[in-house]
Amino acid sequence: MSSIDWSILIVTLMGIIVYGIYKSRTSRNLEGYFLSNRSMPWFLVLLSIMGTQASAITFLTGPGQAYSDGMRFVQYYFGLPLAMIVISIFFVPVFSRLKVFTAYEFLEQRFDLKTRTLTSALFLISRGLSTGISIYAPSLVLSSLMGWNIYYTNVVMGGLLIVYTVSGGAKAVAHTQKLQMIIVFISLFLVGYIAVKLLPAGIGFKEAISEAGKLGKMNIITTGQTPQGFDWKDKYNIWSGLIGGFFLALSYFGTDHSQVGRYLTAKNLKESRMGLLMNGLVKVPMQFFILLIGVLIFSFYIYHKAPVYFDEGKVVRAEKTVFHDLLILTEKKYEAALVMNDQVTAATNRNEYRSILKKALPGEDVNDNNYIFLHFVKDNLPVGLIGLIFAIIFLAAWGSIAAALNSLAACTMVDFHKKFFAKEETAIHDYKISQLYTLAWGIFCIIIAMFAQNIGNSLIEAVNILGSIFYGVILGIFLVAFWLRSIRGNAVFIAAIVSEIMIIVIYQMDIISFLWLNVIGALLVIILSFMIQPFLKKDAVQKIS
Repeated sequence: MSSIDWSILIVTLMGIIVYGIYKSRTSRNLEGYFLSNRSMPWFLVLLSIMGTQASAITFLTGPGQAYSDGMRFVQYYFGLPLAMIVISIFFVPVFSRLKVFTAYEFLEQRFDLKTRTLTSALFLISRGLSTGISIYAPSLVLSSLMGWNIYYTNVVMGGLLIVYTVSGGAKAVAHTQKLQMIIVFISLFLVGYIAVKLLPAGIGFKEAISEAGKLGKMNIITTGQTPQGFDWKDKYNIWSGLIGGFFLALSYFGTDHSQVGRYLTAKNLKESRMGLLMNGLVKVPMQFFILLIGVLIFSFYIYHKAPVYFDEGKVVRAEKTVFHDLLILTEKKYEAALVMNDQVTAATNRNEYRSILKKALPGEDVNDNNYIFLHFVKDNLPVGLIGLIFAIIFLAAWGSIAAALNSLAACTMVDFHKKFFAKEETAIHDYKISQLYTLAWGIFCIIIAMFAQNIGNSLIEAVNILGSIFYGVILGIFLVAFWLRSIRGNAVFIAAIVSEIMIIVIYQMDIISFLWLNVIGALLVIILSFMIQPFLKKDAVQKIS
């Protein structure tokens, strides 16, 4: 990168840190640190919700996902708008009326302490692991730029982020996410515009989309149907998106405190609902555009030589092994296919190259989707914009990770520390302990990031798979709490444990697409609760005031 790019990158990142620290001035108590004194307007709630969900993984690997698999990933979000309506009607009023710090406080009032503790623990496990992966994503950028060891870059990325998250809490997170999302949207539009302008003369946006469509990249709607019937292992189709995606979004936005904590900061119920509903309107078009950038990059490489493999670091290491000659030969075959404009053969050669890489680097993941967008930016964007694009990857990461750390600390403090260890402490003491928990979770997530290098999926898929293992069960607990008044705490507690074990087994058996795990997990909790309740003592239902 040029000195101008480095200057833009450093100034942007330092500016966000300083702004976050400046905005961190808030009441030195739990309400101020975790909920910003419940003072946020709807548009800040919206940007905070979007900034929490749209991590660096979204912007770094979303285009790569579309480059390799086409637009069908957008179907994953089709159930989200409906989920926003359901949450606004049924979930938000309860959380708002009870003035909870975490979503799981409601479960103690409805069921009992053990059910609250179990659900909060499931959230802490799933969110802690996925946040570690979110730290790893921007570390890829810094590692590629500097040639640094990925483990050092994880420490740098996580360490810088922790500075304003620990000091500022929810208020710093919300205000920095506001700036981050504005910069992100502007930059992405610029990337899409430049990708089209770099196409040969006479090839515009319409022609680029048409060419990509001929090669199967505009597969926006897929049914999952095969000659043998519906393919339950097909990851992204209209049914898994509408049904599985609905259950996933319902759990993520309705029960995951990294999101619930964003709209609990709103000044009133109306502002919370407005932020959520606007997210339902904006999210699908935003994700469509991010994926479309990947399709435009694919079209760009139809007319320009694409590398046979996008992760240059692995190529360098693999060519130092006994597979050097075979890799070179396969690359030449790939280049010959490109000269003949034979995209099908080129794709076959690319897959063959990856198979050889897997042999040369045993035990390492050879999926290079995470590097496609990064490679395009480095090689083709003008000076200045490269630094800005890399800055948005960092900013998107910081926005989502900061919110996650804040929510992890909130649940640890409210659902565990103050329930089991220190129930009666001064406000300032609670504030300081909360900062320590934020720091501790930051360190934990950095450690998790160290193990993310060979995760075996594109990062955007990995995070969603991880969430789906837990989200269905958590959602099932809340659905029972809201709508099935005859079910008591002991029944839902046992049902949740059994259901989580069954979901893990189903996932390990690899018999169904991960999106369906959200549906299965929720239904299992409901059905098992009904089956178990008659055999248990009629413990009292807690009255929710």
